[in-house]
Amino acid sequence: MIRILTDTGSDIPYLHASESGVEIVELDVKFDEFSYDYRNDPDFRMFYENLTKTKGMPSTSQVNPSQYLDVFNDVKEKGDEMVVVTLSGGISGTYSSAIMAQKECAYDGITVVDSRHATCSQHLLVDEAVRLRDEGKSRDEIGKVLTELRERVRLLTCVETLEYLKKGGRVPPAMALIGGMLKIKPIVGMKDGVVTAFHKVRGFQAAIHSIMDMFVKEGYDESYPIYFGHTNNEERGRAFMEETQKKYNLKDVRLTPVGCVIGTHAGPDAVAIGYAFK
Repeated sequence: MIRILTDTGSDIPYLHASESGVEIVELDVKFDEFSYDYRNDPDFRMFYENLTKTKGMPSTSQVNPSQYLDVFNDVKEKGDEMVVVTLSGGISGTYSSAIMAQKECAYDGITVVDSRHATCSQHLLVDEAVRLRDEGKSRDEIGKVLTELRERVRLLTCVETLEYLKKGGRVPPAMALIGGMLKIKPIVGMKDGVVTAFHKVRGFQAAIHSIMDMFVKEGYDESYPIYFGHTNNEERGRAFMEETQKKYNLKDVRLTPVGCVIGTHAGPDAVAIGYAFK
């Protein structure tokens, strides 16, 4: 049996993971006084409530090797195989932890893939692994497809406020102040495995249209689902999805919450899109 494992950087809800036969290991997210509990917060509402109340930033720690090793040893003992799709190694040590555990386990039936992505785009790759598994593809075939596909997957995010990028040290305080006054909305996403700024646009709706332009010019591939994300604002996320779906006659669109890894820096009321391009 081929098993699929990912981490909470993918933001795949536990119910969806259970229905798809996906196993999840958790990154450690801590606020000042407590550790965040993923399982009791499926839509991340409690996470964003605490994020807006906290002066500083929550800390996010990589999945440690022992978490992976526990799963890998179980795979080995049962004679199963496993494909692991990790959060991008460019923004987390989670991939390195998986490789360390794989070496310690010393079992050839495990393939570890660095997604080079996060949240919606990592989710896309995990769902593709599930589809390929269900089609009867081998572990090696799944790993090869994911390694090729990740190079033509895109994540784009538009934030409502620069406050959380400032808290995380990703923009200087002066830039955040001026950007807020001018209603600057940066479009950020994943490129080459790291968080990259693509454009800066004045006004949220203009930013949405800029994302749509990138989506079309890049040549989205409708062979794969298109994932629309939101940070604790389902109404805004759904409006973005429905407007894009109607404008471009999209067939397979999916709305999903964006959680801690990206949400810590994006803050509430951001939207995201994850898709494959041709």
